[in-house]
Amino acid sequence: MGPMPSGTHAASPFTPLDFQLVLLRRMADHHPGLVEEARHELGVSVADMREANRRWQAMVRSPRSRAPLSRYRGVLGEPESRTARRIGDLDCEAHLWPLPLWPSLRFEVLTAPNGAVWNEWLVRAPGAPGPVLRTLEDLAPWSCTVDEAARAFAPARPLEGTAPTRWGLTFTAPDAGGVPRRVVAEFTWGLLQRVAVDGARP
Repeated sequence: MGPMPSGTHAASPFTPLDFQLVLLRRMADHHPGLVEEARHELGVSVADMREANRRWQAMVRSPRSRAPLSRYRGVLGEPESRTARRIGDLDCEAHLWPLPLWPSLRFEVLTAPNGAVWNEWLVRAPGAPGPVLRTLEDLAPWSCTVDEAARAFAPARPLEGTAPTRWGLTFTAPDAGGVPRRVVAEFTWGLLQRVAVDGARP
């Protein structure tokens, strides 16, 4: 993927590359180093990332904004797959899009029968091997998704996120010595960002 020219004009199409920059912008508060590496891989500048985020926020907040699912289709194209899913007593549909920056993940938008968006986050791609999660040491930044951590360290309790794109889980996981520790894990767009042990910030 070639670099995006700096100072891209606001009238230019909002691309999948721009959308990846929006995701990275939200993760930069937790891991600026990882975000910087990803930015270099994409061949874009800090200004490009800020501009992509500004344009995304303008689209989301505009009175003429399209419905969320239509907006994602407009930016990312038609989904790679659409799958009916049942969560409890609720029927829904999962729409998945690939993102080049995270080839083993997919961006998932979960919709209700009336088209309303219930959830938007990164999940493991169907058929892609997930991480082996057994101890605290396995919980590295960007190593796993919300559902993978919740399954590996069940029972996990969801926590209210600090922003619409952030989620939290609390669970018990053994440390390197096998001692169970209480953990608070924080996720952005569904991807693990950091872990606090016994309630203490790292």
